Amino acid sequence: MKKYLNIFDFKQKVDYKTEILSGLTVALALVPEAIAFALIPGFSPLTGLYAAFVLALITSIFGGRPGMISGATGAVAVIFVGLILELKNTFPGIEPETILHYVFATVIIAGLMQMAAGFLRLGKFIRLVPHPVMFGFVNGLAIIIFMAQFPNFYQKGTDQLLTGASFYTMLGLTLLTMLIIWGFPKLTKAIPSSLLAIVVVSAIVLGFGVDTLTVADTMKEGQTIQGGFPPLSIPEIPFTWETLKIILPFSVIVAVVGLTESLLTLNIIDEITDTRGSGNKECVAQGTANILSGFFSGMGGCAMIGQSLINTSSGARARLSGITAAIMLLVFIMFGSNLIERLPMAALVGLMFMVAIGTFEWASFKTFRKMPNSDVIVMVLVTLITAITHNLAIAVLFGVIISALAYSWENAKRIRARKYVDDDGVKHYEIYGPLFFGSTTLFGEKFDIQNDPKEVIIDFQESRVADMSGIEALNKITERYAKAGKKVHLKHLSKDCIRLLKNANDIIDVNVLEDPTYKVVLDKF
Repeated sequence: MKKYLNIFDFKQKVDYKTEILSGLTVALALVPEAIAFALIPGFSPLTGLYAAFVLALITSIFGGRPGMISGATGAVAVIFVGLILELKNTFPGIEPETILHYVFATVIIAGLMQMAAGFLRLGKFIRLVPHPVMFGFVNGLAIIIFMAQFPNFYQKGTDQLLTGASFYTMLGLTLLTMLIIWGFPKLTKAIPSSLLAIVVVSAIVLGFGVDTLTVADTMKEGQTIQGGFPPLSIPEIPFTWETLKIILPFSVIVAVVGLTESLLTLNIIDEITDTRGSGNKECVAQGTANILSGFFSGMGGCAMIGQSLINTSSGARARLSGITAAIMLLVFIMFGSNLIERLPMAALVGLMFMVAIGTFEWASFKTFRKMPNSDVIVMVLVTLITAITHNLAIAVLFGVIISALAYSWENAKRIRARKYVDDDGVKHYEIYGPLFFGSTTLFGEKFDIQNDPKEVIIDFQESRVADMSGIEALNKITERYAKAGKKVHLKHLSKDCIRLLKNANDIIDVNVLEDPTYKVVLDKF
């Protein structure tokens, strides 16, 4: 455990230059993302930027995964579209300002739920997500990031593709950005290639007066990212049961989606950095950040895999990079809005294209012939569901359920029995494979009750009774042997199996012979 202690505090060795430059790069990439996500439900750009600032700052200081970046995300923004429709149906003529207060209250309640999940140590359940589901999640997210950049090639305010010189200028600058990000690290890693690419392309556009799409062009007429420190905003809504019935379902969805994306991103960054973060600590930090986001005029959010990969690929490993990103984002809002709004979108689009390419698990194609067909199907389905619906929680839940069913089906077919009669005329059934709900039918077919001798031993040394369906299967077998006037013994049951049998004393009566003591490894993390 000593190996992991330093990532949970500020005592780790920090490369200040790398951390600060990485944080600056992330801050620049956060601006258009936060604006775009705020516009999905029709909020002001500042609502997304304030959320990005609060989330990035709080999770960087208190989170369980140094180097991971949080902010306003599309997965959470989409949920508010449904909330707004519900509010408009319930309260016709509701004012936009009032809608925002309901949104802030929803985010605060979601944050409380996320904190509760952390305190209850539910973060460890992310380990139940199978690897094919992780592959599918990452690939689907890469497709989302990639596809989200294409509207930047449209004419402003339309869904028509740029034409002529405008298109080729946008394409050329985007490719130049990608080329710098790809090629510069081969020369030196003294400066993050992402930051250099943004600076070079911006210098070309601003220096030569190139007519191309800028950050300002992504906003609606009259909107700006200029603002002050996030204003305190206590939700002014009626605290009634009717209000709770409206916002509570959306709070649950925000909490689940946010934690799902955050914990999966944490696992991905763990693999990249070859370290281990704390899922439970991250749950508490995400919850705290969302609560503060709701009180400081932010739309809430969660971990951002794109920005997290920008950060780690630039060499950042500590908390300082995320703190720097949050502070620089606030500086942009308060003092640098004019400059940031003039940044060419081509530089940021090229950066996000490279993030998408780096995010996609290209190695997953090599596993198609090596993985079981069920795993391949799960991976492809999760990828498609993630990319099409943008609902990460549903995609992951679907993948876990399908994987669990496939696993149960495979294990159900593996139960078998080796049979022999010893010198005393006692028949032995040596069971192999788990006895659980999926294998009880095959288990019952292994016994020849009518032709067996008066005494039978069922040996579970190579098996285990996994659930109450297994207990019921044992109950049925003993009843059938009892009706035939024969005696049954159970042998070599593990400690937890014996506990299950003791809990089922009212429904089963068996003799337990020669039970060894097994040591159980407890998960204290």
